[in-house]
Amino acid sequence: MIDLRSDTVTTPTSGMRRAMANAAVGDDVFGEDPTVNALQEEVADLFGKQDALFVPTGCMGNQISLALHAGTGDEVIVESESHIFHYETTAPSIIARVQLHCVPSANGMMSIDDITAAIRPDAYYFPRTRLVCWENSHNRHGGVVMTAKYLKALSALRSRQGIALHCDGARIWNAEVATGIPLKSFGKVFDTLSVCLSKGLGAPVGSMIVGTKEQMRIARRWRKILGGGMRQAGVLAAAGRYALKYHREKLARDHENAKVFAMMLANSSSIEVDTPVPDTNIVVFKVRGACTAGDVISACERRGVRFSPGRSGSWLRAVFHHQVSSTQTRSAAERLIREADVLAAKKVR
Repeated sequence: MIDLRSDTVTTPTSGMRRAMANAAVGDDVFGEDPTVNALQEEVADLFGKQDALFVPTGCMGNQISLALHAGTGDEVIVESESHIFHYETTAPSIIARVQLHCVPSANGMMSIDDITAAIRPDAYYFPRTRLVCWENSHNRHGGVVMTAKYLKALSALRSRQGIALHCDGARIWNAEVATGIPLKSFGKVFDTLSVCLSKGLGAPVGSMIVGTKEQMRIARRWRKILGGGMRQAGVLAAAGRYALKYHREKLARDHENAKVFAMMLANSSSIEVDTPVPDTNIVVFKVRGACTAGDVISACERRGVRFSPGRSGSWLRAVFHHQVSSTQTRSAAERLIREADVLAAKKVR
């Protein structure tokens, strides 16, 4: 089975398992796990931030970050297709107790003018706009990444408006590889970032929040409230450290496989590709005609290839990771095209 549902489906490599088995551990709730502490120091340094905090999931990382900047009755601006809005189970309304203000965009990166227009005036009858969030790379927009020019515009917005910025950087490692923008450049612009270890990097568990020491002090309290305080978590942190050392270099190959896959699909008359030349490791596509995403997923699974639903309607998503080879990439595209031809022909009849 070739599993392209997500880059979360990877399993630990033998080297990663050895690192986990040999990890020095302590009680992280007491702040005494040496491997967790080392991981936090490494990730903070990568982004040029004062401190970092290891959390079990990206959802927890994002929600703690929202709570650091905003509270009951405040408003947070997000892109309308963002993960925070679609896939985090309305957690902003439950944890930070904030209202989300969705701003649509053509490619996942909200225009500066639209963001500026969405910031509420200072009047008692409006919610207070406390935070603006971005996703980099952007999942539902096919792995599109933030450019250096756009990042510069965000820096100017932050200075002009005096508003906090958060980056949902679940796949920021892919964005770094695709653009060449140093991680410290993202750290300079965003007040906080949540970055994932268990997607393209291939660790089994974990995300990191990065920010100031004071923010991480408060974040640690939030983590405990949300049930994320772990004890001998070094066995998990060791996987993250291994992934950062050995798996980041593999991301460029994932991007190349995604491009080959998208190119093969674009040459099929039965398939529409959202972005024929994807920025990173995600390809969004659909079978032409009246096929549903479920039709395509079921047909392809019988052929030994797994996809997941994409944005909405009949769109699907293929996500490439370090345990998908170039041979498997081509085979998956060929199988999908064969099934798409059959499904499209059925719908035409």
